[in-house]
Amino acid sequence: MAEYIKFKVPAKQVSETKGVGNLIEKAEEEGVKTAWHRFLEQQPQCGFGLLGICCRNCNMGPCRIDPFGAGPTKGVCGADADTIVARNILRMIAAGAAAHSDHARDIVHVFKGAATGEFKGYRLTDVEKLKGLAQILGIDIEGKSESEIASEVAHILELEFGKPDDEPLKLLMATAPKKRIKVWERLGVMPRAIDREICECMHRTHMGVDADPASLLLHGVRTSLADGWSGSMMATYLSDILFGTPKPIKTTANLGVLKEDYVNIIVHGHNPILSMKIAEVAQSEEMQKLAKKYGAKGVNVAGMCCTGNEVLVRLGIPPAGNFLMQELAIITGAVEAMVVDYQCLMPSLVDVAGCYHTKIITTEPKAHIPGAVHIEFKPEKADEIAKEIVKIAIENFQNRPKERVFIPKHKSEVVAGFSVEAILEALGGTLEPLINALREGTIKGIVGVVGCNNPKVKHNHSHVTLTKELIKRDILVVGTGCWGIAAAMHGLLTPEAAKMAGEGLRAVCETLGIPPCLHMGSCVDCSRILIVLGALAEALGVDIPDLPVAGSAPEWMSEKAVSIGTYFVASGVFTHLGVVPPVLGSQKVTRLLTDEIEDLLGGKFYVEPDPVKAAETIYNVIIEKRKKLKWPV
Repeated sequence: MAEYIKFKVPAKQVSETKGVGNLIEKAEEEGVKTAWHRFLEQQPQCGFGLLGICCRNCNMGPCRIDPFGAGPTKGVCGADADTIVARNILRMIAAGAAAHSDHARDIVHVFKGAATGEFKGYRLTDVEKLKGLAQILGIDIEGKSESEIASEVAHILELEFGKPDDEPLKLLMATAPKKRIKVWERLGVMPRAIDREICECMHRTHMGVDADPASLLLHGVRTSLADGWSGSMMATYLSDILFGTPKPIKTTANLGVLKEDYVNIIVHGHNPILSMKIAEVAQSEEMQKLAKKYGAKGVNVAGMCCTGNEVLVRLGIPPAGNFLMQELAIITGAVEAMVVDYQCLMPSLVDVAGCYHTKIITTEPKAHIPGAVHIEFKPEKADEIAKEIVKIAIENFQNRPKERVFIPKHKSEVVAGFSVEAILEALGGTLEPLINALREGTIKGIVGVVGCNNPKVKHNHSHVTLTKELIKRDILVVGTGCWGIAAAMHGLLTPEAAKMAGEGLRAVCETLGIPPCLHMGSCVDCSRILIVLGALAEALGVDIPDLPVAGSAPEWMSEKAVSIGTYFVASGVFTHLGVVPPVLGSQKVTRLLTDEIEDLLGGKFYVEPDPVKAAETIYNVIIEKRKKLKWPV
């Protein structure tokens, strides 16, 4: 399975994270290509695609617009660069919203089965959160059993996907600030049903429908709001109810969490329904004994990407890495099985695993990878299937070539699991201490940092650098997803990291015993950040754009990030992107997204690849917001 490596990666330069360069060098010695090698092979990337001015939405094309005006200025149908770029962005939002919200649909399905008793392997763990959700949805809980309450909640949330009327989404109406809702109503972007808005994205971008960039982008706003304030929101709520609302929990992070003498299983993807079961079964006495029978000391479970975040914040399962490290974990030669569900899975996993003994096990009917072992997960047989998967991994331990094992020893301590409830508990049960710290200037502002990795930029460098630059300016950082794992691997998620913060933030962290950066969960848990923003705005009697807050996706790559960024902008948040989106082929769309949209929604996009410059701009934006609130700067 060894391949000819045409381009050598400058291993020491491509990542901020220790151990990554060593494994890239090991991969090259063993003839194994990684994402970085494939990125180099793609150079030069299509200039038309990078600018967003190519269209394949019908078979008269593909059409592309010459950015310099010497060639075609319109496609065969007459669509110009503005229309093509806006359509392409809208389709990205649709795909991102579909990914997060379809994830939510799967959670609702299991939640409903747990409520009725159909799925015996699952239970309602956080009943108080269930009751709270029922009440904000308008359900009378008096005298009703937990099962009855949950069934009514499930019924309402199922209708969020496809109710037949034009009434706004119930979860959005229950959780979004009232002043924001009025803005959305005035602009005509109140989402009606998740599937309906996604479907309309595809209809509007079909040949011969919407050609107005502003109209297209406003529907993108509507679709992203359906994702953020309903789809992702319900995924977070119901995951907490099923598996427990996260509380601060200690563990370690980086490739060094893999263990040489143990069966190593990595759970990877985004859906906790399977990964929580794998972790539970793998840690059972029965499976630990079976591992010893096959010559291992036991079974070790580690996480990758957002499934890794899900088991991290609830069980303390250590993350081995984030998106760009999924292949490297296999290259250690120490992983018996990588069990995947969906989203952010590289098809290359099978190619890389073919060079080692690792088994890639796919589990979702919507996410097959040719060459993987496919064991379809069914929630009604959760324990049985999880046990089957763990046994396959254990039996594979005897096939491990020990001479090819190399596990970088680097790992860092982590404190994760800061749900909204955990933050409130740390503050004594109320937002007042946080509001006072913001008002006094002890904490200058709050920035949510989220998103992926991208081989176009140095791995984890922008995540880590931006975060350090913000906390030293007394800005509290909260975040999710691959940022959370990057921050974990670089020692930013411990109370001791407060020494890197400015004097004010450091004092707050030391008083409360918390890190200066709070890990809030997986990428659907960006909804937790929305809840905090909404609560702060309501408590202060202002709208979200008035708050000294901002957002950032320093290394984004996925369509989900486009949806997330759009619903943050739509919620009134100044939002930084560290990787240039494919919009520069249209000056009109670029201007709409980075300037004019602020007059409509209160938020806008800001693009800056340099994390130091980005931090300075974000800080200045926060200072200006403080001035408008007449707070000390």
